[in-house]
Amino acid sequence: MWNSYSGRTSTGITTGSLTMSGKNFVNKVMLAVCLTAPLFVLPDIVKATQGERGKELFRQHCAACHGSNGGGGVGVPLSLPSFIDTVDDDYLVKTIRHGRPGRVMPAFHHLDERELKALIAFIRQWTGVQPEPYSQERISGDPIKGKKIFQRQCAVCHGENGEGGKGTGVTFSRPRHLPILASALNNAGFLASASDHLIHTTITKGRKSTPMPSAETLNLSEQNVNDLVAYIRSWEMQLKPVRTKTSKEPAYLIKDSPYDLQTTIENVKNAVAGANLKLIRVQELDKGLVPKGQENKKQIIIYSCGFSFLYEALKVDPRVGLFLPCRITVVEHKGKVKIMAINTKHLATRFNNEELDRLCAQMYESYVDILDEATL
Repeated sequence: MWNSYSGRTSTGITTGSLTMSGKNFVNKVMLAVCLTAPLFVLPDIVKATQGERGKELFRQHCAACHGSNGGGGVGVPLSLPSFIDTVDDDYLVKTIRHGRPGRVMPAFHHLDERELKALIAFIRQWTGVQPEPYSQERISGDPIKGKKIFQRQCAVCHGENGEGGKGTGVTFSRPRHLPILASALNNAGFLASASDHLIHTTITKGRKSTPMPSAETLNLSEQNVNDLVAYIRSWEMQLKPVRTKTSKEPAYLIKDSPYDLQTTIENVKNAVAGANLKLIRVQELDKGLVPKGQENKKQIIIYSCGFSFLYEALKVDPRVGLFLPCRITVVEHKGKVKIMAINTKHLATRFNNEELDRLCAQMYESYVDILDEATL
């Protein structure tokens, strides 16, 4: 609010009022304030907005495996200082982009550059350290000598050929006191993400609070480390290049039923038995989501499972628990009955795990057979 001034000033402001020249002056002042204020305020606003966006992206895409506070779980602990403080942003960007084919880490091709920046900024805030970018130059070493060192010092954890654990590297019996299991080094996603100098630093320093020892602990010389890096890098020539997997498959399977709702449900149950699956239960789709007694009786979900198949799939990739056991949905809408199921061929491209592709294709065939049988 403007105060009154006594007398006339050179600006044209008079007591209790503004002349036209005074109004012009005020307009110019206010314009100047509006133009210059963002220079001081905008960076903080952008930083806060980016932080919130990064937090939300982490919650959506990362927390289920890495823990809400980055402490780890199915995935490695990102908030571990010996990890996050020794990997540069380039490594994190490429890891998010490529994932780890055949492991539990998927590829997030759909995130744009701004989202990646926000996500990495959120991850960095756990320790507040910003490592310098690593050189992209290759390290000179003897891969033959490196192989001998690897077999002697590294294979016991990382696997004879650097393959890490079976399938995703996640086991049902991982000791709780170990925050991670040894990672897969002979992996297209890892080798496309990690520079020679990053690998060199990791071997040299090890990972505190994990089973990964330092080069000093293993009594490795600088040349030994160089040879190890050269051997690990040599796997890159044996692997398929990392490619973005896409699918033209629809996200779900759907068929019209020529029968009424109850007959269709019985047909699905019979088809499930014919596919050698165990019928688990039949319930309303919205059961537990609405007050008891208010469930929609025209939307029914049928659960079934082949337990040997389920166990095999879980060993390959625990994330199959997102779509197993098998579910067939039968709905009646405007007098028409439809049968629906998730398309596991579409899902296969999301999981970035070629070993799982075969099982997803097998599930797809089972779903198609059940839908066909139920609508004959």
